[in-house]
Amino acid sequence: MRAIKAWFGKMFPNRISLAAQYLVLQLLIIAVVLTGVVVVSTTQATNNFEQEEGRRSLAAAESLAANPLMRIMLPGAEPEMGSALPAMAESVRSTSGLQFVTVADPQGEVITSSFPDDVGTSILHPQSQVIEGRGWTGDIWRNGNHVLIAQVPVLDDEGIMVGIVSAGQKYPSTQAVIREIAPSALFTLLVSVLLGTVGSVLLSRRVKRQTRGMEPREISELFEHREALLHGVKEGIVSVSPDQRVMLANDIAIELLQLPNDCVGQTLEQLKVAPQVTRALTTKQNHPDRQFLVAEKVLVFNRMPVAVAGRDLGSVTTFRDRTELTLLEQELGDSKATSDMLRAQTHEFANQLHAISGLIQLGEYDEVVGFIDGVSFSRSKLFEDVAARINEPTIAALLIAKASVATERGIKLSVAENSHLGRNDEQLARDLTTVIGNLVDNAMDAVSAVTQPHIELRIEESETHVIVQVSDNGSGIDDAAINEIFTQGFSTKDTTVSGGRGFGLALTRLVCRRRAGDVQAINAGGAQFTATLRK
Repeated sequence: MRAIKAWFGKMFPNRISLAAQYLVLQLLIIAVVLTGVVVVSTTQATNNFEQEEGRRSLAAAESLAANPLMRIMLPGAEPEMGSALPAMAESVRSTSGLQFVTVADPQGEVITSSFPDDVGTSILHPQSQVIEGRGWTGDIWRNGNHVLIAQVPVLDDEGIMVGIVSAGQKYPSTQAVIREIAPSALFTLLVSVLLGTVGSVLLSRRVKRQTRGMEPREISELFEHREALLHGVKEGIVSVSPDQRVMLANDIAIELLQLPNDCVGQTLEQLKVAPQVTRALTTKQNHPDRQFLVAEKVLVFNRMPVAVAGRDLGSVTTFRDRTELTLLEQELGDSKATSDMLRAQTHEFANQLHAISGLIQLGEYDEVVGFIDGVSFSRSKLFEDVAARINEPTIAALLIAKASVATERGIKLSVAENSHLGRNDEQLARDLTTVIGNLVDNAMDAVSAVTQPHIELRIEESETHVIVQVSDNGSGIDDAAINEIFTQGFSTKDTTVSGGRGFGLALTRLVCRRRAGDVQAINAGGAQFTATLRK
């Protein structure tokens, strides 16, 4: 195989055009075919010679053997005993156009022959059947010449063999046969070369139209560059045809979408990809950076339709993994919300301190005491609940901030009496911040239209797990959507904003499952979400 490749490399260097390569290949094929034709023609000519000349030689020998004068004279004939037998033999030879005619006695000794040197020699051959009284045709080598002969017995009136007649013709030489078939072979060669040249040019033009005028070397380089580009980028790339068949997928795409290695050529239905993946790869994208949750990863998709000369070729979709970035954005959002609430409380306490300072300066001491008691009573209950049950500073600060937001929106946020959470490692605290923040925000949105909105948070901790339960008195979750809210961004809000909407619950489940837990939702006088995280 390597030898063939090396031969092709020598025959067709990169500088030879495609048309020239086609022409050379076709000329080689024509040469091989023509050689085969010459061999077959030569063999056929030899076979025709044997058939025609064999019949003619046999007919001439039988004619001479049936001559009555030959049958009378042959029994007593001896070599060089007169001219009658040689005359009859020569007459038959010249009439038939054969090369030689030989007459021999019953033992095969030559009496007369067109070749005088044969007189006195034997014409019998091992394969000859003439000694058995039957005619025989075959080929022999005589003095270096290939000769076709026919031998028949000479029988008297009583059927006794009195002699043998042999006639034959020398085989034509190979050069003679080639000269005979040369005109037709030359005509065939010229026609084949002409058709091959025209066909090579037409085929080359057609191939070049289909390959945009590029030579094979350029196509090979383009393919190598494309492969290097596809497998060198860090983004997933998938090309899908109009009939939803995967035409191209790089390694990152196969890994992120969990596709088989032989996915190219199969349809999305055959590959059984997730519905959101099918939607991302096939539907029109009006806004950049569509986010979908795929196999517990947040992927950002960008789809671009492809059309050439008005013909729809499908689309090319690029995507990247933004799971960690999305989680960091969520945590940053929660931290920002917490800092904003703490800043607002700082301003609020500053105003209250200014009011107390003014009352003291006015000497309204009883009013000071009443004002302080009112402020203390309104906040002490929640602070006491959080301080008594939540020892993790990050979560405690988050709950106080969420309580302030809830109060501003007229929502009552309470912590269940049996709640408890001790100090934990930093990673678990961040994950709990994401889960609690998302569930509480989701609950506040759910009770926004309720007359007396109420949200209850319950946190339970064991040696191995932390369970977070958030209940509200809203309208609950639609039964048709209760199984979908965690699988993909589900929101009635504007989904065109930066980063998308409806990923809070999806991220909550992602965090829980990453910690070998899960999150579930039921309707119990409203929506109730229960999240479990392994410590």
